[in-house]
Amino acid sequence: MQQVTDDEYDMRRLREGLLLVIIDFDGRADRRANACQEIPTDLADRVFVLGAWTTPEALKRALLGSYTEIGLTLAKECREGSYTRWQHELLRHNAIEITRMRPLVRPILFGN
Repeated sequence: MQQVTDDEYDMRRLREGLLLVIIDFDGRADRRANACQEIPTDLADRVFVLGAWTTPEALKRALLGSYTEIGLTLAKECREGSYTRWQHELLRHNAIEITRMRPLVRPILFGN
């Protein structure tokens, strides 16, 4: 019998809870699929996997800003529906997850 993790327990208890998993893709197209295989089926609609295509350090160098500045810019684009930075070669692989996540997190993070 597989042991239930604390995150799984919390997600099942908090029926409207969402979970963002941040990973380094290390330039591997299979990383999201591998991560998603670990997500229980009943929670998959509320778990999102995002990350830099290679490493956060490469993203920081490419976008010329601190992690905070990059995060604020990406959040602003998500709020406004403009995805200029999200189209960067180190982030564009996240497009499907952003599209799936945006309607759920936008009201929570940014209000109506």
